[in-house]
Amino acid sequence: MRALQVTEPGCAEVAEVAEVQAPRPGPGEALLRVRYAGICGSDIQTFRGTQPFASYPRVPGHEFSAEILEIHGADDAGDADNAARSARFAPGDIVTGVPYFEDGTCYSCRRGLVNACMHNETMGVHRDGSFQELITMPLDRLHRADGVDPRDLALVEPFSIGYHAVLRAGVREGERVLVLGAGAIGLLTMLSARTRGARVWIADVVPSRLELAASLGAEGTVDLSSTPLADVIANATGGDGFDVVCEATGLPVSFLNAIEAAAVGARLALIGNGTAEVTFNQSLLIKKELTVLGSRNSRDVFPALIELLSTGQVDVSPIRTAIVPFTEARTALEEAAGGSTSEVKVLLEFPNGP
Repeated sequence: MRALQVTEPGCAEVAEVAEVQAPRPGPGEALLRVRYAGICGSDIQTFRGTQPFASYPRVPGHEFSAEILEIHGADDAGDADNAARSARFAPGDIVTGVPYFEDGTCYSCRRGLVNACMHNETMGVHRDGSFQELITMPLDRLHRADGVDPRDLALVEPFSIGYHAVLRAGVREGERVLVLGAGAIGLLTMLSARTRGARVWIADVVPSRLELAASLGAEGTVDLSSTPLADVIANATGGDGFDVVCEATGLPVSFLNAIEAAAVGARLALIGNGTAEVTFNQSLLIKKELTVLGSRNSRDVFPALIELLSTGQVDVSPIRTAIVPFTEARTALEEAAGGSTSEVKVLLEFPNGP
C-alpha cells in the first residue's frame, strides 16, 4: 500500500508517497481503507518540522473517513467487550475514528478527563496517521455514520474541537458570541454556537473566509484589518461586549482582542494553539470578572456531531474548499505550509477500490 511519509523534520524533499507494508488488525481492531483525510495545522507542523511532539519518520493525518474492510473481533480477542463492539460494525461500513489515544491511568484519565490525558498520543504526531491507504483502529474508537457524505465525515474531528469549546463555554440560546479566526476551526466553532441558539459574529483578516462565514449564517462578519475592534463591540452589542468570545487563532493580539471584546462576566474559550508568548495585565481579567477556559478535543461529542450531519441540521460541506488526489499530498502540504489562505479545508481523496 501507499503512505505519505515525512522522514525528517523541516525538509519538504523527504516527504514522499511511498510503498509500505500494509497493517494487520489486532484483537478488537478493524482494518480500514481511508476514503478522505483532512490537512490540519498539526500536519503542516509535522511537515515543517515545527511540531514539538512529532517523532520521525512519521505519517501525518488525524482527520479522516474510511471504509471497514475487516474486523478482528470477538472470536480472536475472546472477550465479551470485543464481542459487543464487533457486533456494531460490518465490512463496508463507512466510519470515522477518534484519533487520540489516552493511557487510561494518569491523573487526568482517573478523573475522567481523557481528552487531556497527560500522556496522550495523537495520530499523525506521536504515532502514524491517516495519510495512507490502509490503517487499523480499535473498534471502541470508531463511529459509523450512515447517510453522511464521507467527505463531510472527515470533518467530524475538527468539528469536535469547536463544538467542545462551545460546550466548555456554556453557550446558551440568545447569547452574543464572537469567534476570532475564520479558518476551519473558527468556522466550525461558529456553526457549533449556532446549534446552541446563539447569535454569532466572526472576525478575520481574509475577506474570502468572511464571505464564507456569512454564507454559513454568521450574524455579522468583521475584517479586523480595516475595522477597529471598538467599532465591532459598539455596533454588535451597543458597547456591552460579547457574552462569549472564542479565540481560534492562537495569536497574541487575538487573545488581547478577546479580553477587550468580552462583556463583564463573559466566558473566553481559548482554542488556538499559541506559538508566541503574550503579555497582558491580569487586572483586565479581574475588572471584568472573566472566566477563561482552555479547550482541547473531545471524543465524547462525535455521536452528537454525526447526528447533526446525518439529519441535515448542519452543513459543513462549504468548508471543504478543495479535494485533491492522495498522490498530490506533498504538493498540497507545501502550499499550506507556504501560508496560502486560498483554501479553508483541503481533503486528500484516496482510491475507492481493492
